[in-house]
Amino acid sequence: MAVFDCDGTLWSGDAGYGFMTWSMDVGLLSRNASDWIDSRHRLYRHGEVSELQICGEMVQVYAGLHEDELRRAAAEYFQHHIEPQIFPELRSLVALLQARGTEIWAVSSTNNWVIEEGVRRFNIPASRVLAACVEVEDGIITSQIIDVPTDEGKAVALRRTGLPEPDAVFGNSVHDAAMLAIARRAFPVNPTPALRDLSCERGWTVYYPEAVMTDHKG
Repeated sequence: MAVFDCDGTLWSGDAGYGFMTWSMDVGLLSRNASDWIDSRHRLYRHGEVSELQICGEMVQVYAGLHEDELRRAAAEYFQHHIEPQIFPELRSLVALLQARGTEIWAVSSTNNWVIEEGVRRFNIPASRVLAACVEVEDGIITSQIIDVPTDEGKAVALRRTGLPEPDAVFGNSVHDAAMLAIARRAFPVNPTPALRDLSCERGWTVYYPEAVMTDHKG
């Protein structure tokens, strides 16, 4: 069993935030919804809203829309804005692990529509995605949260799914630390400064994709 975070790990950038701002720009979100989530995200950046809260609210903001509309939007957004940022080494690694019979799971605090669309490029089925999600009733998105896997919630989601000790976990942020800690082998990829420091403390070897190293050299 191998578990991968998505944003910053399988691809560069924050697809959750990117999809949110793109949704505003293309008019998918109403003006009121856009103003509300933008103000909430500003508070988050100032430390007045928690990671768990904002990740949940970034899914709840789509309440009232048709899920099939969101899935079409997620497909368009990912194809044009995130797919070019997939790390080739991670795509190859996932394919190699799958060829050797490894069961691959994706865990993310980004909404499930974007994540399920994105991991199709890695041949990871939606049934093996644990992402931020809400209830959908009669095809309409609601504001009723099902799960928001972030921080300790990522490890909780894995245990709830029957994966209390994955063979390997790959993540890029301190919000992945809890699930990295329960793995038999932890693999920090493209780590944020906080995760890099934690990796030094715990003896986890970090890996930087070539694209990241090229950016740093530039």
